[in-house]
Amino acid sequence: MVLIHDLRLLLAHGWRALLCALVLACAAPAFAVLPEAALGGEEPAEAEAEGEVAAEIAQTSDEGEDTRIRQRIEAIYSVLPAFENVEVEVSEGVVSLVGTLPDAEAIDRAEEIAANIAGVVTVDNGIERDLSVAQNLSILSEATELAQKALAALPLLAVAVAVALAIGALGYFIAGLGFIWNRIAPNAFLAELIRGAIRLVFVVVAIVVALDLLGAGALLGAVLGGAGLIGLAVGFAMRDTAENYVASIMLSLRQPFRPNDHVLIDDLEGRVIRLTSRATVLMTLEGNHLRIPNAQVFKAVILNYTRNPQRRFDFELGVDADDDPRAAMKVGTDALAALSFVLADPAPAARITQVGDSNIVIFFIGWIDQREADWFKSRSLAIAAVKEALEDEGFALPEPIYRLRFDGRTDPLPIGRTGTLSEAQPKKSASAARTVAEDVQPESEISELVEAERRGDGDQANDLLDESRPVE
Repeated sequence: MVLIHDLRLLLAHGWRALLCALVLACAAPAFAVLPEAALGGEEPAEAEAEGEVAAEIAQTSDEGEDTRIRQRIEAIYSVLPAFENVEVEVSEGVVSLVGTLPDAEAIDRAEEIAANIAGVVTVDNGIERDLSVAQNLSILSEATELAQKALAALPLLAVAVAVALAIGALGYFIAGLGFIWNRIAPNAFLAELIRGAIRLVFVVVAIVVALDLLGAGALLGAVLGGAGLIGLAVGFAMRDTAENYVASIMLSLRQPFRPNDHVLIDDLEGRVIRLTSRATVLMTLEGNHLRIPNAQVFKAVILNYTRNPQRRFDFELGVDADDDPRAAMKVGTDALAALSFVLADPAPAARITQVGDSNIVIFFIGWIDQREADWFKSRSLAIAAVKEALEDEGFALPEPIYRLRFDGRTDPLPIGRTGTLSEAQPKKSASAARTVAEDVQPESEISELVEAERRGDGDQANDLLDESRPVE
């Protein structure tokens, strides 16, 4: 019975053991395909990095690699004379540099050369700067070398200078052909401007050719660039001067007036002495010199009194409001026509311009020839003649009438007669009062001063006024 019970227990536990064995057999292929990380091993990236480091270490650890690196660096240093005193040691790809060099730039260059060699892991730069006097006086040798190069380049330099001088001389010769430029240019000022431009162009061409022969193209670009910047700065600084200069050229072409012309430029009046490259010089009617910048003259309104010999004068006179203004106009124009200096063509005229409280204002007009009569004198005598003619014909020339009113609430003013009125003296007739001769000859003092100054001034070459050219 005991035996039978044991068999039953064995069978009951046996099928369970068999089931566990089957499960383990099926799970074995799955464990085989799992990554090592799932099984507690290292990651693939770390394993790959360790493999590369191991390969690199294996490469640099080559016994012949250090020797090759050292020989390569020494061979390069031997070609460069400045690095002859540098010692090189290589261990496991680490380069150690020992020695002295004259400056920090050479030390950095030595390290850069060593670092660029294949197989070098790092560079231990132990090079120190040589502060000895003998080593740092190498600049003298460099200066000597430069002097030797300059001496060797003297023939080429002589050729470049000769070519530049030849080009410049040709430009000055062409500019010196004055008869050509004086014929082409409208005046001497523009002719000289053309000659100066020709000389400048040839000088610039000469410099460019000389520098090109010497192989100094970079220097040429720097010079031209600097000249452009300087020219721009000078242009801004001398803007007003340049404006006057350009205006002088335009005025010399336009010729708006002649010497000794009586002109009014804006509100500045006088007679023209000369037109220079910067200003117009006038002599005022008071005999003073007046210099006006040409830029202002070019933009100004110019009134030339001398251009037309006939000039009109005008004035106003008032007659009593009760008088006949048409009769007064007729008397006034007849008086003007009777004057010898007043032109008959255009004939004198009169117009009514205003009717006031106590008078009628009449505007009288007359014309003169400025070559024979002075404008100021003629106008003064004409006013006097018309006034006298109107008074002779019984026309009153009233003054403004003012009415005064006194307040009756105040005390009367102590106004009384302190004497007797004297009998009025008979008024002299207008014709009897005309005792002054009619002197209307043109004033010539200012004109003579201008002519004397132009004759005595030796700076006629700078005068841009040309009487042979037409006036604008």
